[in-house]
Amino acid sequence: MSEKNRGDGSGSARERLQQQREREKAREKQRRVLIVSAAVVGVLGLAAVVGVIAAGGDKDGGSDKAGPVVAPTGATEEDGKPAIPTGRTDAPSTLAIWEDFRCPACAQFENVMRDTIHELEASGALRTEYHLATLIDGNMGGSGSLRAANAAACAQDAGKFTAYHDTLYINQPQETDDAFGKNEKLIELAAKVPGLDTPAFRSCVNDGTHDSWVVKSNEAFQNGGFRGTPSVLLNGESIFPTKGGEQISPENLKKWVAEANKGKKPGTAAPSAGQSAG
Repeated sequence: MSEKNRGDGSGSARERLQQQREREKAREKQRRVLIVSAAVVGVLGLAAVVGVIAAGGDKDGGSDKAGPVVAPTGATEEDGKPAIPTGRTDAPSTLAIWEDFRCPACAQFENVMRDTIHELEASGALRTEYHLATLIDGNMGGSGSLRAANAAACAQDAGKFTAYHDTLYINQPQETDDAFGKNEKLIELAAKVPGLDTPAFRSCVNDGTHDSWVVKSNEAFQNGGFRGTPSVLLNGESIFPTKGGEQISPENLKKWVAEANKGKKPGTAAPSAGQSAG
């Protein structure tokens, strides 16, 4: 065998070894991503709701930037859990939603339940608190969860959170596609929300103004004992995927809120700062 052939053979062996290592890494990553499915009635019942369970910590979900925590306009924090509130501030019931903009189950939940949640908010029956997590970044790699959450917080500063939040879920890429990791994609989607694509919004997105706040929110998620995203609680009680043996649906959410609000007056205070109208 010539020296050249021996060199080629060695190179091929190294390539095969590298490919084997890559396959082993991929299998290990798959083992870290645990999937839970729950069949849900109504429109949600047409497909399984797939959520990602927190497994092995969120190793890649943090920000590379160290800096002070800059909360978005109107954000709240109770018991160390940062949130963006929407709806009447004095509504008798509160819906807490822990979600990740890259999470496909979160998109399924939002795209089916959105109109019902907005309707209950508009009537003064419900106030919603959105808690942003970066679980998928930690499990799948990338930065789309963090970048999208920062952009949503920037939209909150501009008074356009609700509209931009919904736009992100309507246009969510595949879970393995880290398209939200690119700021230009997030700015492109902002053009779908009238009045949002401004120099101030672009600067907030590109500078990662609220990155540390998102990291703090994700730490609260990791320390909160939640199994995965979405985690949905009505007045502190988990209602996703079921409550009292009944599966979540638009009709059941209305019923559960009506039961919780029996004898209570609807909220009348102005919607929280940063919420888009309609």
